[in-house]
Amino acid sequence: MTRTTTRTTLDLTGLKCPLPALKTRKALKPLQPGDQLEVHCTDPLSVIDIPNLIRETGDTVEITERNEARIVFLIEKTNGSIDSANAALRS
Repeated sequence: MTRTTTRTTLDLTGLKCPLPALKTRKALKPLQPGDQLEVHCTDPLSVIDIPNLIRETGDTVEITERNEARIVFLIEKTNGSIDSANAALRS
């Protein structure tokens, strides 16, 4: 049986650094590999903070919209994370 992937939308408009990155991290935790998280931000620093966060988690991100009103990220949860890879290296 194949599992269908889900797309969750997270509206973080109006929030300032570091809240968009923190709330994105929290929203990613329960997702399964293949699930997508669409994040809507207005904080200009999120174009730096969210891709840095995703580098840490090992997931993938793409900016699907960027204009003066908002930035939209599409994040896909992947199988591995840097945290779990680092834990495996330590053991």
